[in-house]
Amino acid sequence: MHQLTSTELKSIISPPSLESLISTILFVCLLFPFTTEAGLYTASDQVVVLTPDNVDSVLVNSTAALVVEFYASWCGHCIAFSPVWKSLASDIKEWKPAVDLAAIDCANQDNGPVCSRFGVRGYPTLKVLQLLHSTSFMDFQGLRHKIIDKMETHAEPWPPACPPLETTRAELKTNSVGHLALLFETSNSYVGRELTLDLLQYENIAVRRVLSTEDGLVAELNVTHFPSCYLYYPSGIFTRQLEVRTFYTYALQRLPGVVRAGKPLPVTSDLAKNTTEDQLRPFNRSRVYMSDLESTLHYSLRVELAAHPVIKGEALSTLQRYISVLAKYFPGRPVVNNLLKSVDMWLKGEKDTELSYSSLRDALDNTVPNAALPEGVRWVGCQGSKPHFRRYPCGMWTLFHVLTVQAEEAADPQEVLQAMRSYIHSFFGCRACATHFENMAQESMSHVGTLSSAVLWLWSHHNHVNNRLAGALSEDPHFPKIQWPSPELCPSCHGVKNGEHTWNQAELLTFLRSHFSSEHLLSDYLEEEAHSNPRADKVQICRSAPEQAVNPLFLGRH
Repeated sequence: MHQLTSTELKSIISPPSLESLISTILFVCLLFPFTTEAGLYTASDQVVVLTPDNVDSVLVNSTAALVVEFYASWCGHCIAFSPVWKSLASDIKEWKPAVDLAAIDCANQDNGPVCSRFGVRGYPTLKVLQLLHSTSFMDFQGLRHKIIDKMETHAEPWPPACPPLETTRAELKTNSVGHLALLFETSNSYVGRELTLDLLQYENIAVRRVLSTEDGLVAELNVTHFPSCYLYYPSGIFTRQLEVRTFYTYALQRLPGVVRAGKPLPVTSDLAKNTTEDQLRPFNRSRVYMSDLESTLHYSLRVELAAHPVIKGEALSTLQRYISVLAKYFPGRPVVNNLLKSVDMWLKGEKDTELSYSSLRDALDNTVPNAALPEGVRWVGCQGSKPHFRRYPCGMWTLFHVLTVQAEEAADPQEVLQAMRSYIHSFFGCRACATHFENMAQESMSHVGTLSSAVLWLWSHHNHVNNRLAGALSEDPHFPKIQWPSPELCPSCHGVKNGEHTWNQAELLTFLRSHFSSEHLLSDYLEEEAHSNPRADKVQICRSAPEQAVNPLFLGRH
């Protein structure tokens, strides 16, 4: 594809008619990871927000494909379509840098010249797709397939950033990559092309499409079902049959040696040594550890809150709600629960409009007999392969998952969620994280009306964050951010409908209630019960090995 100038871009876009607006494909690239927020989309939606300041740098000198939505934030149909556009952006996140989605709010007067420049007169208009009529919108599966169609029928040379999507016709004699996946499918299937784009960012894996009409390869591998995916090795063949794109993608991305481009291969010896003060602890990835929960409490109450010498106003109310929820629902050891209840009663009795952190620290460290909070952290299920991975953010997510499950007999279904929201807003040290979470909360937390939906809301939005951060510098290569729970961990949580992956909400709720239940918590790596005088002899987290553990290379969630 040749380099496009601004003049050439304007010339290939013809103004659409009122009766039928057929958009022209735009092959463009993302030169910068813009995070501007405007109109119907925010920085957490994985949609590039176009403005007069960035439009030229995004659209000129392209090497890949960008699909742009031109919309008006006052338009009811645009509002109705925005969840589809967000879902599509999340769904094809792995297609970068070959394909990315953008949007521009034409209702913003500053953006008016840009929308006029591209001949937009009705909303929403998608450049690369035809105008979506006001009474019928394509679902994101249809949009996804349309993008692939446009890429394949583009008249100019193949975009440099896009992988080959053609089918394989020759017999396979050699395999020069770590893993070669053969996707056998019918001619009208999109699974092979979608899978190729899903794995675009990964090394040591290649996908080749093979049509069902290729009798030689079909006979050689004895393929009887379509689609079917075969891992082709000189020493043998592995097959996963009758599965949808999501299952294939999940399985292939997690093959040994398959990593994101530019990321180092996980090395077992590095895990054993670990650059932290301790070796990586063996743990069971299918369980939750009390050590992680107590470590989270220690860091939250003794480290994070200590950054606020004086707590007053809304922040003080937030602290009171946070401690109250912990006192009610934390499924801890008696010594820890006694401490939380003691601090809760003390806070409720305080009449001052502001609180010094030093007085809170005194309450945490010396309250009543048989009440103490362990000092220090000992991460187990939330440990990372390096000191800067996982740990406290993982622990905070886990803590609130546990609390939402423990609160399933509460009077207010939003009690835990709102406590979490206000704590993150007022105190969570990662301010960008706090902004992203607040954006999610503003969109839909108010719709939570039952205790079960509170559990599912936190689960779905945690997965939303995992999707957004997959591949980021903060992702631990030993614990990739996945859509959790995995098919291996909860097979019944996953289903297929109309060829697309679906979540079985009833099975998922059952799984979450069990996984985060107090009965399911492991006490490995914890010391014996607390001493009677917590100030003189504080509770510590011990270094004992767990009774049952599994290979630490098993994938984690956070």
